[in-house]
Amino acid sequence: MILLSFIFLLVAVVRINDTSPRLPDDVLEGNPRVAFMFLVRLDLPLDFLWHTFYENADAANYSIYIHSQPGFVFDETTTRSTFFYGRHLSNSIKVDWGKSSMIEAERLLLQAALENPTNQRFVLLSDSCVPLYNFSYSYSYLMRSSRSFVDSFLDMKEGRYNPRMASVIPMRKWRKGSQWIALLRSHAKVVAYDDVVFPIFKKLCKRRPPLDASKGKQNFKLQKQHNCIPDEHYVQTLLAMNNLEGELERRTVTYTSWVPFATNMEMKSWHPVTYTYASANPQQIKRIKDIRHVYYDTEHRTEWCKNSAAIFPCFLFARKFSRDGAMRLLTEENFDASASLHKSP
Repeated sequence: MILLSFIFLLVAVVRINDTSPRLPDDVLEGNPRVAFMFLVRLDLPLDFLWHTFYENADAANYSIYIHSQPGFVFDETTTRSTFFYGRHLSNSIKVDWGKSSMIEAERLLLQAALENPTNQRFVLLSDSCVPLYNFSYSYSYLMRSSRSFVDSFLDMKEGRYNPRMASVIPMRKWRKGSQWIALLRSHAKVVAYDDVVFPIFKKLCKRRPPLDASKGKQNFKLQKQHNCIPDEHYVQTLLAMNNLEGELERRTVTYTSWVPFATNMEMKSWHPVTYTYASANPQQIKRIKDIRHVYYDTEHRTEWCKNSAAIFPCFLFARKFSRDGAMRLLTEENFDASASLHKSP
């Protein structure tokens, strides 16, 4: 069994390290673009804010892709912004939180975006994300960095790693982090065309079933199962398996505030704060923009937010914002349409 496991691991490493180009049209002609990839439940409720973000941008500098429910179309009847007309994927799938369909949808977005060779940066966003700066600042921030931005840290405290993965994914390569990534093209290919780690996640990385009062004592048995949330582990673990962590800024550029939450039937867990009109005030937005480092207690590591060796604000985007919270960004000075990213703000 030990020999068999070693053979499986060796084959997986060989296949993972095969980074030969899969796209024949990688010659860059024209401006390098940022591919904005929106992973949404249905529509884009904050499209009015993103419209402001894109309206003064050079259309040659960005591309937009949206993964929504199968059959949902972005047109004049479903969005107030012309920037999103026809940007939906035609091959979208039904996505369930805590299941591998979430990372499958991310891969579909990456595969679609990679078809355009001018797309050089790939940013994953949700339907509750907002931009904190104007397009020029965000574009320059992403393009000036030679690294991907991937929140990634050791996951040693929780029982999410399934030992049955060991034949392909050794525990020392197991990582956790935010799903909201910003990738270089080379790293986007690794994620989009991975055929080794993804099948293992699909089979063995599954969310623990929620507590059910009707099941009584059986809940204790259910809660001993591995509680693996695929979108919090997949990209981070895959890039670690490819020995690419040295090419990353191991942090996200999308801010989320987490608070503990529990009900009578649930163990304490962490949930993202939703910013409403009241909480999306100038003082709060300034506090987010002023963050320059992130601390990871599992690694006793402070990640300074660097960009080409200079210290910069950590975050370009933030979530989760309600519609009235996003509207306040337009009416207050929070969303600075004149910000320049040729210097640190």
